Amino acid sequence: MSFEEEWNGLRAEATTRMRLNEAGKGSSSGGGSGSHDLIVYQDDLGQVGHEAFLLHERLRKAGDMTRGAKDDGQTAKAASALTTHHFTLGGALTSMAVIWNDQLKTLLQACAHISNHLDYSKNSQAHTDAKIAADMAGRDGTAMPVSEISKYYK
Repeated sequence: MSFEEEWNGLRAEATTRMRLNEAGKGSSSGGGSGSHDLIVYQDDLGQVGHEAFLLHERLRKAGDMTRGAKDDGQTAKAASALTTHHFTLGGALTSMAVIWNDQLKTLLQACAHISNHLDYSKNSQAHTDAKIAADMAGRDGTAMPVSEISKYYK
């Protein structure tokens, strides 16, 4: 068998196995079937946002070495004392504390951003749901019948 024959056979075999734009149809792996919609529950958003807030508070209280929240300023005092006694470790300890504080601030900002964004998303989704429900209600406040809804799609 020549290379060309073998190559054409492999290509044909691969082509019959490929299903472009049909990935996961009929399977639980998702993709293309439309059966796996994104579902967001307001309680889930609230819980994740609350956990991000709690993490922010724990990090803020426990991680702040430079202001003395955790160690009563012992890191800064030790760095100062070492520097005063001409130990190079004093400068290194000061640099470590500054880097730690910068990274802590970045992490705190990320937690705050997550918490605030999820709180906003939760409230926004609730508002959107209420507006849609009001728009789709009949004059007497009952749910709009399917026959009425289908008029919007014609």
